[in-house]
Formats: sequence, C-alpha cells, structure tokens
Amino acid sequence: MDTTDRLAALQPTAPDGATARYVFRVEVRLEPAADGLWTDPDRFETTLYRAADDPGTSGWLFFRDTLWRGEIADEPHFRRLVADELGCQVVSASFSELRTDEAYFDALKAEIADDLSLFNADSVSDVTNKYLGSSIRVT
Repeated sequence: MDTTDRLAALQPTAPDGATARYVFRVEVRLEPAADGLWTDPDRFETTLYRAADDPGTSGWLFFRDTLWRGEIADEPHFRRLVADELGCQVVSASFSELRTDEAYFDALKAEIADDLSLFNADSVSDVTNKYLGSSIRVT
C-alpha cells in the first residue's frame, strides 16, 4: 500500500454538513523557498478536521483502525502524512477529540453494540473508553 492509499483514511468524506468530525491539533512551520523571504511568526498552531463516516458505512472504524492503533498512533508518521496534505512542514500533530452531535453518537454506540467482537470488548462503554477515552465531545 503506498502513501496515497493510506492518506485516503485522512481525507474527509463529507466536509459539508458533517454531524461528527475528528479534531486534530497541528503545529506547522512555514519555510519560504525563495532567498530573502521569511515569515513571522514562522510557526503556528491550527486545527485540522476529518469528517467522521456514518456508523456502519465504509470507513466508520477510523477511530479503531487508523486513530487508535494505525497511522495516527505513530506521531512522526502522522506528521509526515499531514505535511504531505498541507504542503508545509508539520512540527507536531495529535488527535484532540471526536466532536459529534447526540444523534451521531447514539448511532455510533448502536453500531458498536451490534458487534462487540470487532473490538474485543464486553460493552459499548468499554469500546468508547478504550479507543476514544475522554476525547468525545457531544454538542
């Protein structure tokens, strides 16, 4: 699998009207290529969002497969992926939260409950605690 294939997991699926999104804190550094140019400040923090796939659809296990134990769990690798997407140097990148509304969160919990064996867990709360911890914000 090449880097482009792995990045597909980071690309938003429904940027407009998404009811749930993964939120990442990213610090970038700007380094102009031309001599005599510079930025001040040359570093800043921004927020990167990825739309969360609807529970039960392709990609809905992003929190399990990519966030918790995959591409994003390896911070140096995640920084490189984000740098490729943003086109600038990324100094740090980390997961912040799953931001969602009540309806999406209920649907997510129902989908998890349908097959707890996917998560090697005994309950839905075990799954949400294991993979997302306290990083869920329901608005």
